[in-house]
Amino acid sequence: MTPLPPGSTIGIIGSGQLGRMIGVAAAQLGYRIHVYAPDSGPANDIAFAHSRGDYDDIDALRAFARQVDVVTYEFENIAAAPIETLGDKVRPSARSLAVAQDRVREKRFVEALGGRPARWAEVADRAALDAAIDTVGCPAVLKTTRFGYDGKGQARLLSADDASAAWLAIGGGPAILEAFVDFEQEFSVVLARGVDGTVALYPSPVNVHKDGILDTSTVPAPSIEPWRAEAEALACKVADALDHVGVLTLEFFCGADGAVFNEMAPRVHNSGHWTIEGAETSQFENHVRAVLGLPLGGTGLTGTRVEMTNLIGDDVDHWQALLTEPGAHLHLYGKNEARPGRKMGHVTRVKR
Repeated sequence: MTPLPPGSTIGIIGSGQLGRMIGVAAAQLGYRIHVYAPDSGPANDIAFAHSRGDYDDIDALRAFARQVDVVTYEFENIAAAPIETLGDKVRPSARSLAVAQDRVREKRFVEALGGRPARWAEVADRAALDAAIDTVGCPAVLKTTRFGYDGKGQARLLSADDASAAWLAIGGGPAILEAFVDFEQEFSVVLARGVDGTVALYPSPVNVHKDGILDTSTVPAPSIEPWRAEAEALACKVADALDHVGVLTLEFFCGADGAVFNEMAPRVHNSGHWTIEGAETSQFENHVRAVLGLPLGGTGLTGTRVEMTNLIGDDVDHWQALLTEPGAHLHLYGKNEARPGRKMGHVTRVKR
């Protein structure tokens, strides 16, 4: 592919903060963004243009695609079939989206490549949940097959007695049951893959979650070193098997069972936000470079230690104090209302 020159327009499906940060990176390289979404969001603040339409409106999506030079997406909770109609103009492809957004398909795909998810079973209906408990055991977590994130669409089962309540909690419908993993750390592998198959791996951060939402990501993470190479190898296999173009993220648990695959995201990821100030080239810039056919940038650290902390809900009220903190880099997403569990921004601290 001939690289798209500065002045070209990147179409972004979705108007959230990830699209906003992709847009900032694109602007620094001389490119524009055109956002497609049913309503306005943080990405609209910096967009050159905005097309309104539903994510399953094929005609509107095609009209949008005709106005841009390349299309990418900033989240995976959209139907893959309409995106597939846009053809190879979309990067990453609709196949990456289809695999990552369906937990059953995702688990089987990774297992076929030699990855090891937690023990799991497909749950098509309430009766199947009882059978899954017999297979997987308890404690376990019941997750909707699609459209769950940041702890949403999930319910814990400490014993089989919790089955009915858990089924109601997720709203019924297709799901999977996953066994709890006895782990020491959670970490992620964030990589960028170019059109030519070149892969740039970022240092893997150790991640800490609170209430199912990412709280901090820290690099370097020497505590995950025994599991890092195995996880990176799997991530590269996944990227190659999908012929993925752009940023791809895989999350892992690590412990006595090795690197246990949790889930993947075919996009820039919260656990890679530290790269804006903490890496030679941010995940957002490398995503832009990849989808435009440009050479990928370096991924080395800019300091001896980097920590990203999410600002969730009313954490954002401390923004003025964060601006006075030496070494702190504040990012606010421009959201009007701070609600519990809502990501309002993040702060990155780089130790030189």
